[in-house]
Amino acid sequence: MNKEVLKKAFHNVSTAKALTELYEENFKVVSKYVHATSRGHEVIQTAIGMQLQPQDYAFPYYRDDSMLLAIGMKPYELMLQVLAKKDDPFSAGRTYYSHPSLRDDDKPKIPHQSSATGMQAIPATGVAMGFYYKEGLSEKLSTVLNETEIAISSTEAPFVVCSLGDASVTEGEIAEAFQMAALKQLPILYLVQDNGWDISANAAETRAQNAFEYAQGFHGLEAVTIDGTDFEESYTTLENVIETIRTERRPFLVHAKVPLLNHHTSGVRMEWYRDDLEEAQGRDPYPKMIELLLNNGFDKKEIEDMTAFAKAEVHKDFDKAQQAEDPVPADLFTHDFAPTPITEERGERAPKDGEKVVMVDCALFAVEELMRKHPECLMYGQDVGGRLGGVFREAATLAQKFGDNRVFNTPIQEAFIVGSTVGMSAVGLKPIVEVQFADYIWPGLNQLFTEVSRSCYLSNGKWPVSMILRVPIGAYGSGGPYHSSSVESVVTNIRGLKIAYPSNGADLKGLLKAAYYDPNPVVIFEHKGLYWSKVKGTQGATSVMPDEDYVLPFGKANVLQEIWKQEDEETIAIITYGMGVHWAMNASAELGLQDRVEVVDLRTLHPLDYETVFKSVKKCGKCLVITEEPSNNGFSRGLQGSIQEECFQYLDAPVMLIGSENMPAIPLNSVLEQTMIPSTEKVKKKIEALMAY
Repeated sequence: MNKEVLKKAFHNVSTAKALTELYEENFKVVSKYVHATSRGHEVIQTAIGMQLQPQDYAFPYYRDDSMLLAIGMKPYELMLQVLAKKDDPFSAGRTYYSHPSLRDDDKPKIPHQSSATGMQAIPATGVAMGFYYKEGLSEKLSTVLNETEIAISSTEAPFVVCSLGDASVTEGEIAEAFQMAALKQLPILYLVQDNGWDISANAAETRAQNAFEYAQGFHGLEAVTIDGTDFEESYTTLENVIETIRTERRPFLVHAKVPLLNHHTSGVRMEWYRDDLEEAQGRDPYPKMIELLLNNGFDKKEIEDMTAFAKAEVHKDFDKAQQAEDPVPADLFTHDFAPTPITEERGERAPKDGEKVVMVDCALFAVEELMRKHPECLMYGQDVGGRLGGVFREAATLAQKFGDNRVFNTPIQEAFIVGSTVGMSAVGLKPIVEVQFADYIWPGLNQLFTEVSRSCYLSNGKWPVSMILRVPIGAYGSGGPYHSSSVESVVTNIRGLKIAYPSNGADLKGLLKAAYYDPNPVVIFEHKGLYWSKVKGTQGATSVMPDEDYVLPFGKANVLQEIWKQEDEETIAIITYGMGVHWAMNASAELGLQDRVEVVDLRTLHPLDYETVFKSVKKCGKCLVITEEPSNNGFSRGLQGSIQEECFQYLDAPVMLIGSENMPAIPLNSVLEQTMIPSTEKVKKKIEALMAY
């Protein structure tokens, strides 16, 4: 082998080994925060890290410190993370050792990923899907503009490496990633490091086959298996695989068999449960690496000098890292969101001579205008493609207008739909994705919580996820228990998301536009019963189509029905959103109380416009919160408590709440459905009771 390659590789392997030994020697210091090291995995990680280029994307997992060293990270930088220091280059002390997020010009790009094993496979595949889309766009532009220099040359074409443990391949979300990579032939390498263990459960207990065997079932995903302790085999195999991916743009899985020679983590010690330690030591890659050097022109003195240098470097860096500053309390409150440029309402909300249209059309036109203006905008989800255009026709004609590579169907994979946006966003795209019904959001919550919502904060602002997740929601017309649920309380408890719940078409269009230009993840709940205004009393959901420039900032509630302060009359502030707005407006009109009932439409649930809410409640003296969710233990109960706490001295009655009955599901039968959910009649009775309090 090339002597310089071997020299660089051995320095890297020696440094990683020295790190492990130093951490063990200083166990009481470094184990304040949990960590894992790559001991036993050094060779395969070094072999891949040395071959990555700055245009590539990497998704290492929690014991990949050898890979990080191989791409150019210094031991000192890794130590800043193991000690959770302020200058930790990945997260500023917010997350564990070997949980990198990197955006340096001279190194591969590493978006944030969580500790949940295997969850990185979907965001990583999202990056590869982003490359697939951008390369298709480049080819189209080359044809249209008759240019030949737009496409990246094949020798420089970027690819993605996703590092996995073999135990994580049993996760269902891994199957979703493999399926999409094989289906679309994406430029990604799944590097599976198989040490035979989960934590204390071994391979014989937990998997019917290893990752190489499992991959055979995904047609179009080529797999190879190697000895990950043999540097020559590892380096040359990966070299060939990477060249193939760069040129042929298709996925591979490399299964590397390695021993685990250190603890699972600093808190789970191998001697507690391992019965294979002697066998594992017999497969130590370090002596094999020394033998390879001796067979390729190195002498023992050179090897000893390189080993001593690596050890000295590590100890010097450790002394320095211990003296580095810790974060200060104020550092907690940075980078929960990236700044948005949309802070004021702009554009014409109701152009003159405009005709009223249904809510779903406002959304459709918003997406069409965005896609026409921004080639980086694309839309995908179940059944949104050309044949149907969405089960609510919310994507009708978009595939025909913009092509099947920009508006496309996905498999039934809510986790992939949600989590792939992390990768798509990381390569500069803006995905608009859809979960077909709120009831089916649950498989996507893993990705929404672990990957999407926390990326900006845990990467210290380097990797905000710019995406829009559209969620049709709510009950009407006997949708039954799996097409009618309200789920906002669960989603509003995921910090790091912006959440809209509009009650009319103009708001939906303005919020969609604002969401597009917002660099943060946005969930938009769109009530199915308002899409077409087919439910009695929802004509207010129709709107004159706002103009193309109309944007509505998040966190600005609308006082839809405003009243004046009245000292001699009982007045009520109704705080609500979505369908609740229409129940409130209809109830106050039927009671003839429009001048004594103020209706505040929240429009967005996070950020929430507390200023407008509290101002209305303090003015009116009484408050009713209306939600479609079951009334107990939800978002609206929390809002009710906040109002009670902030406005207590202004209140003439307890803050009241009306919501659905607290039953497990919405029944199919229409009588039972109407018994379950609020209505104009139920709201009228609640208003009358509150007025009389």
